[in-house]
Amino acid sequence: MLSVKNISKSLGTLAIRDVSFEVQPGQYFVLLGASGAGKSVLLETIAGLIWPDAGRIFLDGRDVTDEKIQKRKFGLVFQNSALFPHMTVYDNIAYSLRCKGLKNSQIQERVDRIAEDFAVTGFLKRRVQTLSGGESQRISLARAVASEPRCLLLDEPISSLDAKSRPQIRALLRKINRQGQTIVHVTHDYTEAVSLGTHIAVMDAGRIAQAGTVEEVFQRPKSEFIARFVGIRNFFKGQLEKPVDGPANLRQFVADGLGLSVMTDSVAGIGFVMVRSEDVTICSAAMNAHTSARNNFEGTIVDIIPAATGIEVLIDVGAGKPVEVAAMISAESVKSLELHCGKRVWISFKASAARYVEQ
Repeated sequence: MLSVKNISKSLGTLAIRDVSFEVQPGQYFVLLGASGAGKSVLLETIAGLIWPDAGRIFLDGRDVTDEKIQKRKFGLVFQNSALFPHMTVYDNIAYSLRCKGLKNSQIQERVDRIAEDFAVTGFLKRRVQTLSGGESQRISLARAVASEPRCLLLDEPISSLDAKSRPQIRALLRKINRQGQTIVHVTHDYTEAVSLGTHIAVMDAGRIAQAGTVEEVFQRPKSEFIARFVGIRNFFKGQLEKPVDGPANLRQFVADGLGLSVMTDSVAGIGFVMVRSEDVTICSAAMNAHTSARNNFEGTIVDIIPAATGIEVLIDVGAGKPVEVAAMISAESVKSLELHCGKRVWISFKASAARYVEQ
């Protein structure tokens, strides 16, 4: 287990402050945050490239804070592969094994097995200058795993690759993790975090803003910053009312003159409501008779935007003051509903899809 306790480090304008988290064996732990949030500083501090100003780092219960990088049993892979240019692929993978003093026969066996696992057997005699970006990163990962690290540290390992190489490296990383390798992965891409991580810590201004499983962080963000960062477009600030009729946890939330039905046990007061765009349904006619959803609004389409996971449609449901709601639907739905800017439509979402967060 990796345990980071109250780590702080100041590097001019970049700083991390009192950061703590734990990574259990076999987890794929993603440090997610915008540029300048302190992710790479934290990773390099864990690796031993930077000494912390305060705090301790433990690996399997052993304090490694003051140990050199060579003693920490970490594997480290950067955004741009740092292969030795004067060596062949074989020699790059074998480097850490030679440093350990293994016999040539042991090195040969280990490199052959790693090369097969990473599908690079045909590259072993090549010079690294002949490799593509995706191939180089594959070799960098193979070299790091060859040393049998207790934890593999990855600093934006996919961001510099082309569109063809990215899914290949993601698949390779998932395979490595399924084989039992513990991974800590730094990225600014929340899509990458969802596709790879089992657990996520969101960093903001040098601190951990929220940590938990992928579902906890992406479906129940604790702040407006996290909701915006992980791509939740529908975010409303307003007043949660006291229960009146019906189930005690079915409440009314008012934001910008819009009344929303939400499911929460929170006390009345100021807070936020978040609704994933995937949970919003669009229809060309009034939906009250066709759906069990309690939130139904008529509005005007103000924009239609192609997105990676479908088509995002923005609908203004405000009365006098603009209040936009985003819905993510398929291209087929856009066509069948004959959606276009300026068209009047109805939208709906369930009270259980509207998640309330106290301010």
